Amino acid sequence: MKTKEALRLYYRQLRQQLSDEELHQRSLQLCRQFFSNIPLDHIHTLHSYLPMSSQREPDPQPILDILRREHPHIRLVVSRTLWQVREMEHVYWDEKLQLQQNKWGIPEPVGGEVCPVEKIDAVLVPLLAFDRYGHRLGYGAGFYDRFLSGCAPHALSIGLSLFPPLEEPMPGVFPTDVPLTHCLTPDQVYKFM
Repeated sequence: MKTKEALRLYYRQLRQQLSDEELHQRSLQLCRQFFSNIPLDHIHTLHSYLPMSSQREPDPQPILDILRREHPHIRLVVSRTLWQVREMEHVYWDEKLQLQQNKWGIPEPVGGEVCPVEKIDAVLVPLLAFDRYGHRLGYGAGFYDRFLSGCAPHALSIGLSLFPPLEEPMPGVFPTDVPLTHCLTPDQVYKFM
């Protein structure tokens, strides 16, 4: 079994091998999976990560564009990182909100109205890899586990993955690791709840 660090390296390399067109097409397939498989009836507030282009993350923008256009009652939320306390603050995202890249290349809101974490009904979660039990491999800082542990019990945590799940269980799962409720891949949807 590979270690988490070995898996991080492997999946980062896999991402780098994708052409821009492949990355774009897989992001569009994830969008189709989202609207075909995620029930929107009880989602009033959806949090999304904003991708780090240097990490070649799946782009949630196609999902967000359709939500804005066809489901305007769903409020969108993005976060900014509070590095001193190793947490994230969540901000409602509207057309007036300005975004600025932080020193790690993550687009973050400048100002804006803060959204209480318990008001968030669904979260699009970045990840490098995941297993068939809903455990995700992130970048190792624990920001999303701390965030998800504060969400309401009904909140959906939806991973967006460019690749299928690991064949073996995720190594080194801790009690503080919060499993996903769903994970979307370009070809399939996995439900863990």
